[in-house]
Amino acid sequence: MYKTKIAGIGKYLPENIVRNEDLMKYMDTSDEWIQERTGIQERRYAKKHKETTATMGARAAEVAIQRAGIDKEDVDFIIFATLSPDYYFPGSGVLMQRELGITHKEAGCLDIRNQCSGFVYGLSIADQFIRNGVYKNVLLVGAEMHSMGLDFTNRGRNVTVIFGDGAGAVILQPTTEPDQGVLTTHLHADGTHAEELSMISPGAHGGKHTGLEGFGFPDPSVPGDVFVTQKMVDDGLMFPNMNGQLVFKTAVVKFPEVIHEALTKAGLSSEDIDMFIPHQANLRISNFVQKKLNLPDEKVYNNIQRYGNTTAASIPIALCEAWEEGRVKRGDLVCLAAFGAGFTWGSALIRW
Repeated sequence: MYKTKIAGIGKYLPENIVRNEDLMKYMDTSDEWIQERTGIQERRYAKKHKETTATMGARAAEVAIQRAGIDKEDVDFIIFATLSPDYYFPGSGVLMQRELGITHKEAGCLDIRNQCSGFVYGLSIADQFIRNGVYKNVLLVGAEMHSMGLDFTNRGRNVTVIFGDGAGAVILQPTTEPDQGVLTTHLHADGTHAEELSMISPGAHGGKHTGLEGFGFPDPSVPGDVFVTQKMVDDGLMFPNMNGQLVFKTAVVKFPEVIHEALTKAGLSSEDIDMFIPHQANLRISNFVQKKLNLPDEKVYNNIQRYGNTTAASIPIALCEAWEEGRVKRGDLVCLAAFGAGFTWGSALIRW
């Protein structure tokens, strides 16, 4: 029976550094206010009209492919996780495949929209393919270009200050080593509060569950009905919104739960964890979960201070940095966990 190992890992961060002070030019905020609530000091923004979610994913993928010691033509399946795709459709997976120049291989591409939990969900999907012998080189990418869709006014500041751009990638391969590979993954979702962390317009909802009756795709039977209305623009309905208190309260419950679920399944305890890499949502959430797990600082990796929340990209970027710094080594037990929009959440245990 095969298990799944991470054979190569890479990341890409745009060159443009945006500090908290830079955002003060656009909205009433401060470095102190942002750091106190999120822990973020700076984030990266991609080059407008020159970089995209797919191209950043390709840059991270190239590093992962090289480190795995394979050729890009060896990739036989692609999983792309993002909430900020290049286009409404098609998905960014095929766009990245084209960017990498491996379309002649006709490797399958799967785009997943699990937001902050996207990388963990993608890892679980890839693990099933590899364990069953379907694929030998799965390219899993998490990439985000939030900067193109944020509200840089006082109306959107509570959300805008949090997010940054970037990409992370891994090559996943089968292994028969008894002390290596993905041990277990656990995925959950509850759509009860879906609108509390969402971007709902434009869309096909027609106002259902949103209090925005009449919005959504145009009705061809109604003269003048349009896809995007002036009210959507004026009221900022085309930007992300978040009920921060509800997200925080739910996250600090679900994070520890799904981690303990994984540890119990593997017959391990939090003391066995060598490196915990949470989704970089909020430093306060990460610190809370760290205390609940009773983990020392050297067993937790956070980089939200430098990159902000890169949602689906945050775990692979942090995992790549931790590995590059020598903080993740062969034989280490690595715990990944994420919580985000949907709500969706998940965890994974990996023996490196």
